[in-house]
Amino acid sequence: MNPSRMAVAGSLESSDVMVRIRPSENLSVSIKSPVLAQYGDTIRETVDEVLKKMSVTAAEIELIDRGALDCTIRARLKTALERSFD
Repeated sequence: MNPSRMAVAGSLESSDVMVRIRPSENLSVSIKSPVLAQYGDTIRETVDEVLKKMSVTAAEIELIDRGALDCTIRARLKTALERSFD
């Protein structure tokens, strides 16, 4: 299932992540984080797992991380995706 409208979840507060979803014909994921050098691969793996589990193959996804834990990233991404579905 792919997004049909724009959606946002999360915030820019410390230890949180803001996730923005937009409909797209391709899948693109952008991650911005002060810990990208240390945890970028782990964040990307988490995003890929959630997208696979939710059968998302086309969307423009932007994550602006402020040191969120893995469980927070999963929750925010799932919430944004659910809001973007019809």
